[in-house]
Amino acid sequence: MSGADTPSTIATLERRAAEAMRRRDFTSAVRELQGAAEQAPGRLELWLALAAAHRASGELSAALRAVDRALQREPRAFPALLMRASLLERIEGVRAAAPVYGAALLQAPSDDHLDEAARRALAHAREVNSRHGAELNTALRASLDALPLSGRAQQQAEVFVDRLTGRRRVYAQAPLGYAYPGLPAIEFWDRAQFPWLEPLEAAAPAIAAEMLAIGMQDAALVPYMDLPDTQPVDQWAELNRSHAWTAFHLYQHGRRSEANCTRCPHTLAALEPVPQPDAVNRSPSAMFSVLKARTRIPPHTGVSNTRLVGHLALSVPPGCGFRVGAETRAWREGCAWVFDDTIEHEAWNDSDTARAVLIFDVRHPLIPDEEHAAIAAIMAAMDLFSGAPSVQTPD
Repeated sequence: MSGADTPSTIATLERRAAEAMRRRDFTSAVRELQGAAEQAPGRLELWLALAAAHRASGELSAALRAVDRALQREPRAFPALLMRASLLERIEGVRAAAPVYGAALLQAPSDDHLDEAARRALAHAREVNSRHGAELNTALRASLDALPLSGRAQQQAEVFVDRLTGRRRVYAQAPLGYAYPGLPAIEFWDRAQFPWLEPLEAAAPAIAAEMLAIGMQDAALVPYMDLPDTQPVDQWAELNRSHAWTAFHLYQHGRRSEANCTRCPHTLAALEPVPQPDAVNRSPSAMFSVLKARTRIPPHTGVSNTRLVGHLALSVPPGCGFRVGAETRAWREGCAWVFDDTIEHEAWNDSDTARAVLIFDVRHPLIPDEEHAAIAAIMAAMDLFSGAPSVQTPD
C-alpha cells in the first residue's frame, strides 16, 4: 500500500468499525480498528477507539493494552488516563485505579468543555479519588496509634500523612523580595521555640487597654495598605488607602514613632523581650492592626523570609479567622502565634464589629547572628546603590 493510499484506507477502516459498533459486532470493530491503529500508530484516538471496542466486547485486558499504547504516545492525555483508571477499577479494584484517577484529575479540563458522559466519568473519578484518599489517610493515621509519640511528633506525623494522601496542600515560601536560602517552610511555628510568648500573652489585657484607649477612629490609624500609583495594586485594589484595614504604627520600617509609642508604654514594655531583626528601612516593625467589620484580607505573601511575624489577638469578635498555607486557626483573645508570612496567608472579619491584633516582627531563630549581620548589610547596600529607601510592601 502506498503512502498516498494510507489516509483513505484508515478512513475506510474507521467507517467500517463505526458501522460494526452500531451493529454491536465488536469482533469486526476490533479487527478494523486494529488495522487502522497499526497503520497510524501515532493517532491517539484510534487506540482509544480500539480500547472502547475491546471493552464493549468484554475483553478488558486487551482494552487496557490498547489504552497503554495511547499513553505511550501522550502520557498526560486526559481521556486515556480516565479510561485506564476505569478499566483498572473493573479489573483490579479501586486501590489500583485510584492513583490513575488522581493522575487524570491533574489533567482534567473544565467541566464546561466536556460532554455529559465525560462529566459523569470525571465526577466518578473525583469520588473514587477522594474516598480512596480518606481510607488511606485513616489507615496511615491508625499506624501511629502504637507509637509513643509526643504532642509535637504526633502533630508532625499527622501533617505528613495528610500531605501524603492529598488531604493537605503543600505550600512553599514565596517571598516578594528577599528569599534567604536554607530556611524551612513552616506555617505556624512551635510555641516552644519562643519562650517570650507567655509573658507577652500575660500582658495582653494591658496592651488591649492601650489599644482601646486609642479607639478605632483615631487620626493616627492610617490605611495599612498605601501603595503608590506607580506600583501595581493587583489584589489590593479594594484595601489600598482604605480605612477598612488600618494600622497604628509603633515601629514602621525600622523607624520608631515617638508620638505613638508615648501613648502605649505597656505595649512597648511587653515587646521589649521579643527578639526582632534590625535592618535599616525594614525592621523592627510593630503595630496595632484593625480590620473593620465585613472585611477580608486577600491571600498574599510577605516580602522576606529572613524574619517571622507574630500576632497577639486583642479584640476579636466571633466570625474572624486566619489561614497560613493549609492551616486555618481561630483567634482567641490574649493568645499569640508566630508564623511565616512568606507562605500564602489570608484573614477575614465576617462579624459586625472591628477586629484588632498586635503585629510585630520576630527574629528568625534559625539564622545565626553572623548571617543576620550579613543580611542587614546587603539590604543597606541595596538602598545605597538605588539611592532610595525601600518601597512599602504588604506583610
